[in-house]
Amino acid sequence: MSTPRVLRAPGRTADRRLAAPKLAAHRRATSRSSRPRLASTGSTNRLARSGAFFLGTLWLVVVLLPVYYMVLASLRSQSQYLTADQWLPTGGTSLSSWSTVLSSSSGIWGDFLHSAIYAVGTVIVVGALSLVAAFRIARRASRFSAVSFRLILFGLAVPVQAIVIPMYVMTVKMHLYDTLYGLVLVTAASLVAVAVLLTVNYVRMIPRELFDAMAVDGAGERKVFSSLVWPMARPVMGVVSIFAGLGAWNNFLLPLIFTQSNSDAVLTLGLYRISSSNAGFGVNVPVVMAGVVLSVLPLLLLYIALRRQFVKGIGGFALR
Repeated sequence: MSTPRVLRAPGRTADRRLAAPKLAAHRRATSRSSRPRLASTGSTNRLARSGAFFLGTLWLVVVLLPVYYMVLASLRSQSQYLTADQWLPTGGTSLSSWSTVLSSSSGIWGDFLHSAIYAVGTVIVVGALSLVAAFRIARRASRFSAVSFRLILFGLAVPVQAIVIPMYVMTVKMHLYDTLYGLVLVTAASLVAVAVLLTVNYVRMIPRELFDAMAVDGAGERKVFSSLVWPMARPVMGVVSIFAGLGAWNNFLLPLIFTQSNSDAVLTLGLYRISSSNAGFGVNVPVVMAGVVLSVLPLLLLYIALRRQFVKGIGGFALR
């Protein structure tokens, strides 16, 4: 048996055929209008790139000018520095400043070693305290954690110069005066507030679902800290390490107050001692610049080693 055909009204079919091109045109117009459009094109985009290139070049010149001045001054003697143009490589060069700095009588190598121990110890103490405190503050939404975090942030409003005397008294009573251990603890105490602020904000960016998943699997706090928080917090720890390393390596006030003997002198005090001993009552600028160039090299190596973590940490704060 043949199936009966369904008869359709010819008017509806004709209307649909006539409306199909209009519907397709309407869909194309709607899809075009919904596409995102660039805010600036053509000449405006080229102007923006030119402005960015100009500002970047200007900032590069501002950064490189002090470096150029330090290197040029370190390659001169004191008499050449006082007579020749300070910004042009004229008047001859001399390595007498470098020989003075690198000589065994200057004691710069011992000061260099003390500064390395001082900076590494400060980085370890600040990094450990900030990460542990951030883990407890971010994980425990209790009143005690909130009050502790506010007390730590209160240290941002108190400059270290205002509490030098109480810290000095405490260091003397704890028999840590004139030791690198006491100097590390004092410097770490002055830097830990900023480090905790950075670390807490970064740890709070870790999704709560990851903590809940590890809790469901039966992981304790030590396992969560070692397997989740520490691997994901490495970028911010790079930022904290550079921050604490710079604060310790370039510090002059705290080593001047909390150390006395030359056996524990750091590089900043050693540069001051060398400059004053080689220029009478003045300052031997080429010797100081040679020492400064030498002291910059470890910081440059530190940044090269941690540059990826530093960029990731700064990018994480920017995308928060």
